[in-house]
Amino acid sequence: MTINRRDFLKTLGAATATLSGLKLHAKDISQNPEFYGVLFDANYCSGCQKCEIACAETYNLPLPEETDKPVITETRKLNENRRTVVNKFKTDKGELFVKKQCMHCNQPACASACLTAAMKKTVEGPIIWRENKCMGCRFCMLSCPFDIPQFEYHSANPKISKCTMCFEKLKNGERPACVKACPEEALLFGTRRALIKEARRRIHKHPEKYVDHIYGEREAGGTSWLYLSPVPFEQIGFTKKIDTEPYPELTKGFLYSVPFVFVLWPALMLGMSKANDGEENS
Repeated sequence: MTINRRDFLKTLGAATATLSGLKLHAKDISQNPEFYGVLFDANYCSGCQKCEIACAETYNLPLPEETDKPVITETRKLNENRRTVVNKFKTDKGELFVKKQCMHCNQPACASACLTAAMKKTVEGPIIWRENKCMGCRFCMLSCPFDIPQFEYHSANPKISKCTMCFEKLKNGERPACVKACPEEALLFGTRRALIKEARRRIHKHPEKYVDHIYGEREAGGTSWLYLSPVPFEQIGFTKKIDTEPYPELTKGFLYSVPFVFVLWPALMLGMSKANDGEENS
């Protein structure tokens, strides 16, 4: 990718205008009834990690090592080589396994915070990261209420790593790799509207198996990954601190408080580099 100096100055000017008071917001597409999503049911997950393996194989990431298993004494975390992890929790109803990945918020703070639209909420539902637009500011990491985006700190050409809900597969009519690999049917893929309907059906039909709460229906303004659990969600690693309002307005406040130079300096360095490359290749 190359960029000339005129295009770079336009980009820099846009960033300056943004920080000078131009209102930041994410496009409100939360009412789109056909977002795709996934329903995770903690009653059915066996902790086999086949979802992790499928994700790693799909994106050429390291496979989980034999010793890298879900255990109660340790919370396994996402990193640049792990876009999803399964953790084990001791609860009032015994041991439960829970899968973690990007929640794909309806109105994502990461996309709102991104000055170059590298983070994008697609009309299909998944949030994707576009390398050719990223300037490396990492505001997406700071703004995410679920601590999802990961940065390749040890790479010479660092990228942001996160679950994309296998967006390319979705466009070809396929299910996400993790959903397809799950042998216990703990993961159900479909439209968000249909998944919420199914979750409510399960809660109504088997109230002894579920708490009356669909996590992700309203958290952070709603997400495309939804969860069912037989115990309160704080027992399986979910925080109570997630607001039910969309997060872009909170992101806006954060960006206004960031010193001007910390935002423009990465853009300046990136732009100068790309402009020089473009001139050398012209």
